[in-house]
Amino acid sequence: MDIALPGATALLAAYATTGGLPSTLPFVIATLGAYAAITSSYVYNDCCDVDVDAVGMPGRPLPSSQVTRSSALAYSGLLFGIAAAVALYLNPESLVALIAATLIMAVYSKAAKRTTPFSWTLVGLAYGIVPVGVWLAMAPAGLLKAGPGLHEGAVILGAMICITDWGFTNCDASRDVEGDRREGIPTFPVTYGIPKTAKLVAAAWVVGVLLSIALGIVTGLGPIYFAAALGAGIWMIGQTIDFIRKPTARRGEGIFYQGANYRAVLFAALIIDVLLRATVAGYPGIVG
Repeated sequence: MDIALPGATALLAAYATTGGLPSTLPFVIATLGAYAAITSSYVYNDCCDVDVDAVGMPGRPLPSSQVTRSSALAYSGLLFGIAAAVALYLNPESLVALIAATLIMAVYSKAAKRTTPFSWTLVGLAYGIVPVGVWLAMAPAGLLKAGPGLHEGAVILGAMICITDWGFTNCDASRDVEGDRREGIPTFPVTYGIPKTAKLVAAAWVVGVLLSIALGIVTGLGPIYFAAALGAGIWMIGQTIDFIRKPTARRGEGIFYQGANYRAVLFAALIIDVLLRATVAGYPGIVG
């Protein structure tokens, strides 16, 4: 998923702003740079969660001492350095986005998750900045590098990823509720219970699916994307409604993985659709 998101974003940004496909080198390094950035934040978060994972997931590399915390922190720093170098090379605006997202995630991992039940808002915001940064690498906003300006598709995509990630994060917190409760971490499920969390998750996915439709409209995508956005979106909303009916930690874990499957289908359809729209003259758009 963390390769598909930046890859799909880079393709979509080029198509939405030029009608064609991106150059190979910028596309490849933007995708890999964003992957490094996302992975860096995951590793740092795991370093901050060793005590919690030792309760809920003791077999993971850090709590089981397969990897030392100092080695993991060094790896996280290396990945951030790679991502920063790529962002600076492609567009300084992307570097600003990277720094902003990284700082937000650092605040979440180190402090917010242990002090407020609304720390999930920071995770979504940070993750939503990622596709905006990748988009800017392909199509600069014109502030720090000449370009076509910030496209509305970048904003909608960022909002879609942000809000659906609120669903992801709270499902993740639902499956970790026992460990978080023991460690005194006031996640939303710990503070307000899984039933209320399930309703929040459902609301996030409903908004996210609506934004996925809006994204296809403003970027001129075709029937394959819209079929996936509608079909997978309806299925995903149905899963979250079932979570409301069965508000358990295990069901929350299931929704967590099903959300990843939804995104996989959506990104795959987006990639195929963009390739067809950019290269096949007879392949239609839905709007216009």
